[in-house]
Amino acid sequence: MMNWKQRCMATVAMVSAVGMALAGCGSGASSSTGGAASASSGGKVELTYIHRLPDKPGMTSVEDIVQRWNDANPDIQVKAVHFNGNASDLIKKLETDVKAGNAPDLAQVGYAELPEVFTKGILEDVTAEAEQYKGDFAAGPYELMGIGGKTYGLPQDTGPLVYFYNKAEFDKLGIEVPGTQDELVASAKKAAEQGKYIMSFQADEAGNMLSGLAGASGPWYTVEGDAWKVDTETVGSQAVAKVFQDLLDAKAVATDPRWDPSFDAALQQGRLIGTVGAAWEAPLLMDSMADKGGKGDWRVAQIGDWFGNGSKTGPDGGSGVAAIKGCEHKAEAMKFLDWFNTQIEDLTSQGLVVAASTGTPSTPESWSEFYGGQDVMKEFFDANANMGDFSYIPGFSSVGTAMKEQAAKAAAGTATVESVFSTAQTSSIDTLKDYGLAVSE
Repeated sequence: MMNWKQRCMATVAMVSAVGMALAGCGSGASSSTGGAASASSGGKVELTYIHRLPDKPGMTSVEDIVQRWNDANPDIQVKAVHFNGNASDLIKKLETDVKAGNAPDLAQVGYAELPEVFTKGILEDVTAEAEQYKGDFAAGPYELMGIGGKTYGLPQDTGPLVYFYNKAEFDKLGIEVPGTQDELVASAKKAAEQGKYIMSFQADEAGNMLSGLAGASGPWYTVEGDAWKVDTETVGSQAVAKVFQDLLDAKAVATDPRWDPSFDAALQQGRLIGTVGAAWEAPLLMDSMADKGGKGDWRVAQIGDWFGNGSKTGPDGGSGVAAIKGCEHKAEAMKFLDWFNTQIEDLTSQGLVVAASTGTPSTPESWSEFYGGQDVMKEFFDANANMGDFSYIPGFSSVGTAMKEQAAKAAAGTATVESVFSTAQTSSIDTLKDYGLAVSE
């Protein structure tokens, strides 16, 4: 099995293999001088960085981090802008801004989204400017910020899936974190009899979570020659579908959408006592239960062998910061970005499992208190090391949308979980063809 570095390198190899085809859809490399960055009459460089980091109370705010940079670098001033919206909305905004000639210099872009953003022609080639900072980051994430041998930014974080659970409630029920599929289903049914749920089926996260869980067993997307081969109905996908279908049929799984207030309510009321989530959700769960109980009761564990994956997990998120087409001051932008993305403790406070290799983050005190003294950052890095071999295609956000719609039907009992993965198959092929890319039938 591939480790994290090998997995990322494989992804890059696949994207590079179709680099020429992607370039035909519109290359992002540009030396345009029409971007938002500008130099004042005094020679000061001004950059704009747009991000979607949580910026919740108790975290070191992005504004404060950037202010430290600005105080120390009067000739390179950065304005940080928080974007209140999802990743697809940000991509749409960037497209519009690039066309209008007022795009930001730097923007947060998920690894899964980078191939899509590239095809839209809104990235700036910063290969030469980023090269000197390569050693500051893990090799895999750094390579994921490149396509076809060119680099378009620097990595920021990764997002392995882990299991969050309320140990106090588990102890009351006389159950432990399940190790096998049978144990998971049995424990979920036992908990449901008491009005508790140790798993959640999050329809609005289907594109990320279900693909990540299934992808732990192997990739959905590979390249054969100059064409993409698609198989979203793998053995891993079938196992994930079976487990969640069993839980749904037994009414032994919570079905509150992840980003709906009902999800937080389930946590706060003690109904949801266990859930799969990305590592970056650790502070979000804390925030959901602030002053509502649970402090010191929750823990983080590796996902068990629930889907035939052994100790393997999959990705849910993870992103870098890309240079956007029109960025005039690429060297200064990469200098700032290298500094920002290596502020390990600050970014850890934002809930990130950082991609920087310049230090080892410690578990924030508030996290340790909430998670019963556990070194949760170690759990996250263990999960990082256990990532399965998975990659994305250009336009994966469209696939994710189709999966979410079908998953909502499955949650309502009008479709099967298996149909979520068959929908992903059809949507993936259609999406690739829409991009003008060859698909191996």
